[in-house]
Amino acid sequence: MGVLDEKVAIVTGSARGIGRATAELLSEHGAKVLINDLDGDVAEQTASEIDGETVVYAGDLTANGAPDELVKTAVDAWGRLDIIVNNAGYTQDAPIHKMSDEQFQNMLDIHNVVPFRVLRAAAPHLREPAKQEREEGKEVFRKVVNVSSISGTMGNAGQANYSAGKAAVVGLTKTLAKEWGQFKINVNAVAFGFVETRLTAAKESGNTMTKDGEEIQLGIPEQMRAMAAMIIPLGRPASPEEAAGGVFFLCSPWSNYVHGQVLNITGGQFTGMTT
Repeated sequence: MGVLDEKVAIVTGSARGIGRATAELLSEHGAKVLINDLDGDVAEQTASEIDGETVVYAGDLTANGAPDELVKTAVDAWGRLDIIVNNAGYTQDAPIHKMSDEQFQNMLDIHNVVPFRVLRAAAPHLREPAKQEREEGKEVFRKVVNVSSISGTMGNAGQANYSAGKAAVVGLTKTLAKEWGQFKINVNAVAFGFVETRLTAAKESGNTMTKDGEEIQLGIPEQMRAMAAMIIPLGRPASPEEAAGGVFFLCSPWSNYVHGQVLNITGGQFTGMTT
């Protein structure tokens, strides 16, 4: 028996990195998981490699109607919704005096507007069953985990756009915790520090993603990567699997009385450097 048997989870941005590690962990403990990514082929491959029940929603979540279709895909497949992990995101770094309106808006769209739209679309599927359970005197906990960053809680040079989006995630989380606590929907966030993903890999020609036909450079300067051992008390970045562990806790029954919190998963780092 898994602690998440029969639970249905949506994990956005779950074909790679932390999202994939989270989807794998939820599935390992019994959850049925919707896999989402901008790249449909990678999403399908990830879903095929995860043991347990999966379904795929591929596409750009910033597109009009996409969050509604994402939620509909999970509900059509399994008839319910128990866990939402808003993880999808990327970076477009620049100092503020060189940052375009588009670069700033892109980060707000994916890191704040998309989670808002996903949660709005999911609201009936989380709230209505809870109302019925409340009338029956039952307590059934559902989970929302929003992914923030210490760039959002502490700031980080070169990331005014990303930091603003991730800071807004904290406000969204704490407000929704106040609205949805009565329905036993635990709403929390994680703030990641330096995790080894393609967003924190070295900036090089092959480390890119494509959105709307535009190639976007990912990664951080090598000198910034070299700082990790000095500014992280544990002496190294996290693996995606270690990062996913904190998310799993907030999706599990052990977090039923954890609500409206931001869990720092940083190896002890409390200064902004990177995502």
